[in-house]
Amino acid sequence: MVVAKNLSKQVRSGAAALTILDNVSLRVAAGESLAIVGASGAGKSTLLGLLAGLDAPSSGQVCLDGQALSDLDEDDRARARAGRVGFVFQSFQLLPGLTAIENVMLPLELAGQRDARKRAQAALESVGLGPRTTHTPNQLSGGEQQRVAIARAFAPQPRVLFADEPTGNLDSTTGKAVADLLFALNAEQGTTLVMVTHDERLAARCGRTVRMAAGKLLDD
Repeated sequence: MVVAKNLSKQVRSGAAALTILDNVSLRVAAGESLAIVGASGAGKSTLLGLLAGLDAPSSGQVCLDGQALSDLDEDDRARARAGRVGFVFQSFQLLPGLTAIENVMLPLELAGQRDARKRAQAALESVGLGPRTTHTPNQLSGGEQQRVAIARAFAPQPRVLFADEPTGNLDSTTGKAVADLLFALNAEQGTTLVMVTHDERLAARCGRTVRMAAGKLLDD
């Protein structure tokens, strides 16, 4: 489902080049759940963004669901992601001016789904938020906002879901409930899951774990 070959990422820091990711190669099979762990600054989120096509590497290649991303521009990468990729972020990334159902409908509408509202309603009901569809993010708790984000990610039935510290902004009890939901939906839909987390207990629930430090993979 996801193949990375010799990925590197450098950014300019004054006159020098700073290496964030250093010659990383990785394969993720369809239906697999993978945790990427490591200390802050290890390059985890940078790797996740490159695998998802949110950013382009300085060198190396990424192939997502059979399509090479490395030669595509930003617009073409967005088209490649549409319908096949879902995202869950630590900061929820909900649009504050939209209701819960409107947030979930947005990627469905962008993908041209005519039954966007019906599918969004079903997705919100699947995460236990059927009665909260007309609430805006500021009317929802952190756990509820993350459940809306999960519903938005799964509603298009993506082939791969990328999650960046999905429980990082939640207390332990709410975080566990959100993680339970994430893995349950992942199993139900057979979605490939690639997750960045600092939580070893959450990582242990994935079928496989890779560790990073200083922009390199340490072990797999």
